[in-house]
Amino acid sequence: MTELPLIGEAVAVADQAPDVRKLTGARIGVVTFPGTLDDRDAVRAVRLAGAAAVPLWHADTTLGDVDAVVIPGGFSYGDYLRAGAISRFAPLMARIIDAANSDARLPVLGICNGFQILTESHLLPGSMIKNDGLLFMCRDQILRVENNTTDWTRDYAVGQEITVPLKNQDGQYIADEKTLDALEAEGRVVFRYVGFNPNGSRRDIAGISNAAGNVVGLMPHPEHAVEAGFGPEIGSGTEGLGFFTSVLNKIVGDNK
Repeated sequence: MTELPLIGEAVAVADQAPDVRKLTGARIGVVTFPGTLDDRDAVRAVRLAGAAAVPLWHADTTLGDVDAVVIPGGFSYGDYLRAGAISRFAPLMARIIDAANSDARLPVLGICNGFQILTESHLLPGSMIKNDGLLFMCRDQILRVENNTTDWTRDYAVGQEITVPLKNQDGQYIADEKTLDALEAEGRVVFRYVGFNPNGSRRDIAGISNAAGNVVGLMPHPEHAVEAGFGPEIGSGTEGLGFFTSVLNKIVGDNK
């Protein structure tokens, strides 16, 4: 039987995984909006992967010198109007949009509500609506990696299946057929649901990227699967860590 670490004695996965590069100076910003719930989890994931987590507030007018940005999950502004619709107009989002679209191509990861904010910001196409069953869904979810060339997925293999938690109410990804066909043709579907589509998303899409591959959004929560014994699959639970090591390896490569 696998011995699980006690609370306060969590195993630092980054110290064990041979493919994780120890970095000094890599800085990943984690954005907080009113109603954000998972910013501290994202901060922990960034630190376990080997980078410095930089807290960013939605009203900030500068990104500082971060190397990447995570927009975490939650219910920003209570999901009033539409999920992410108000956050899209935050001062910091203007900076993130500019940086993501600039020649520097700042890596940006949107998780759950962060994914919704990315679609509202038009950094990613399509939109999110209420789950097919009109109920909040919380479960461990199997995902299949469809694209491992993005800044956030390079440490995975195409076809690899990973298990991470999913928790959402407005998680149904929709787009017109022309957009869906373009995403498929351009390899921009990054993750699909396997075995069960929990929210009715078109073509079982769980996550997508922009054309450059620096912006990725997905509904499930990889930041909740970064420590052995603290997440899905007892004794494992580390299959979400690859998102954060992927972007660090990308930063390392750019800085060589």
